[in-house]
Parts: sequence; structure tokens; C-alpha cells
Amino acid sequence: MQGKPRFGMVAGEASGDLLGSLVLDAMRARWPELSAQGIGGPLMEARGFQSWWPSHKLAVSGYAEVFRHLREIMGIRNALRDRLLADRPDVFIGVDAPDFNLGLEIDLRAGGIKTVHFVAPSVWAWRASRVEKLKRACDHVLCIFPFEPELLARHGIASTYVGHPLASVIPLDADKAAARTALGLPARGEVIALLPGSRASEIEALAPRFLQAARHLLESRPNAWFVLPAVPALQKRIAEIARSVGPRQHLNIIGGQSHAALAACDVALVASGTATLEAALFQRPMVISYRTHWLTYLMMKPRHLQPWVGLPNILCRDFVVPELLQSNAKPRRLAGAIADWLDAPERMRSVQEKFRDLHVQLRRDTATLAIDAIQQVLAR
Repeated sequence: MQGKPRFGMVAGEASGDLLGSLVLDAMRARWPELSAQGIGGPLMEARGFQSWWPSHKLAVSGYAEVFRHLREIMGIRNALRDRLLADRPDVFIGVDAPDFNLGLEIDLRAGGIKTVHFVAPSVWAWRASRVEKLKRACDHVLCIFPFEPELLARHGIASTYVGHPLASVIPLDADKAAARTALGLPARGEVIALLPGSRASEIEALAPRFLQAARHLLESRPNAWFVLPAVPALQKRIAEIARSVGPRQHLNIIGGQSHAALAACDVALVASGTATLEAALFQRPMVISYRTHWLTYLMMKPRHLQPWVGLPNILCRDFVVPELLQSNAKPRRLAGAIADWLDAPERMRSVQEKFRDLHVQLRRDTATLAIDAIQQVLAR
């Protein structure tokens, strides 16, 4: 088993696929003959992962949105559970996607399969009751933020701080000039990155607002340029929205390459989620925005334990960047918040210094720490 371990894995949406691919790289280095199956995306598949279902099937957010797809999602989870219990992996690794993975892990662990969860659910931010579910679900949790192991230990949950893998992937000093050249952007002048999300529901809710904000900015800053990295499957839809409401010039819609876009930009307009942390690791000032179904928002709001929504603000314990959510996510307000950054270079430098310190704090040998922890679970 030690030479040829079998792993079950589930990673949902683009961010989980990225994290899963980084873990697979490290696992493959330690166990060259391993096999891994379950749910993953193209990055994981490129590393030999066998996807029984594609990760985009799980890329649904919010109560109202999930409800519409609930039957399909539950059908996938039940079928995956039965398949894994019948053809048992040595360890199951759930990569983020806690609403899908924790229930699956509870069933697998009850059936005698060892379970590891990578990325502790944000019980410190909202839905604190989920910590008891995590305790039932996991033999071990891999934490990406330094304060999480102490919190989990209070509840008897074994965990390891492994750092955030993106902090090692993203350079501490990104080459802005090279990124602009690669993306066909002007070497000088203001560049704003637009990141409206990776899910279809996010694109419908946020892309029109982000693109209208860009159009408003271009009216007062005619030399500004905008770059929008699109998930390839949604690029056509984003282009349609851009033709309808976006700026008529100075807009580059590119397939993927979100890291290049963040390296190239001066300021980013970002949907709340993992991309906000990526922007912070690139040390880019940003405006965080989100808009979801009103019913989802009403259900989530009472469960939120902190005043911040965006990860950079949560980690800095302050509103270091503005958050314009729900009814505040209006195009002119978004445009104004971006302009406020561009008109305040000292403020920009101050937040860049905070983000650099954050980057250093999160940079660890994540792959080795994660695989060491997984190996300990495997050896039990």
C-alpha cells in the first residue's frame, strides 16, 4: 500500500481544481505509482487524476442556486459514496467544497475509510455549528490559515497548518511589465483587472455590473485599460455581455490567465472568494463585490460571525479594501471605488505593504507539510 496508495478525491470548481492539482503534484513525487479517482477538473486530470464526474458539476453557490441543482448534486454524491465504499481507497481527500464533501466524508469515515479535508471550512467566519460536522467527518484537517489549528484543537479536531499553496505559487514580486507585454496591454497607464467569478451564476449576476463599471471609468479615464480573465467555458457568454453593456474599447477578454491579469493590473475589481486572496498575494489594491439571490443573502446574513466578507479583510482584521455587496454593488459605485484607489497612490502603497506581509506569513512548504500529514493518516 505504501508504494501504490489509492486516493479518492473531490475538488469543486476552479479554485478546488487548482488546490487539488498542487496536492497531486506533491503526492506523485512521493508515490509515483499512486492512483487517484473521484471528482476533479482539467488541472487535476492533466496530472493523471481520473474524473468520474467533472468538477464544474459542483460549481454552484448560494442556497437558492443550490436548491435548483440539488437533485443532481445529491445523486452524484450518493453514487460517488457507493462507488468509493465498494472500491475502497486508502485515504479520501476532500478539497474544499465543504457542503458536498463533509457529508460524503462522514459516510466514508463511518464505513472505515480514512478521511482528510484540505482547507478548513470557515467556521470562524460563519456557520460555527459546522465544526461538529467537521469533527465527525475528518481524521485530519489541512489548514491554510495560521490561526485555524488552535481553534480546531479546542473541539478535538486534529489538524496541521500547511500555509496557503497559492502563496508559494504566486511570486513575491510579480513582473508587471512582462505580464502586460504577454497580454498585449500598454506598458504605461492604468490597467484594471475585472474578475467576476468562475461560476455561471456569478457571471450572470456580476459581469454586467463589472463591465458597466468599466464603461463608467473609461468616460473619466479614457486611457484606462481593462483585462477580464474568463473561465473558457464561460468566455463566449462574457463576450456577449461585454458587447451589450461593456466598454467599446480598451477591453481584453482572455481565456483563463487570471494570475497574468492580476500581475499586469494596478487595481482589481473582484468577486468575493478565493480570487480576492490571489489579488492580495499579488499585492494589488482591490474592490471586493458580490451579489447573490436575495433569499440566499437573507439566509446567510444572520449566520455571519464577522463584519468582513472578503478574505483579505478577514485576515487583516480590518476593512483594508472596500466591500460593495448586494444593493451596494452598483456600477457607478464600483467605478468610484476603483477611481478612489487610482487617485490615492499613498493609500495604494500602504495596502500593498500589508499584503506583502500577509504573503510572507502564508508562504510555507505547503506541499511537503500536506503530504507529511496525509502520510501519517495513511500509516495509521
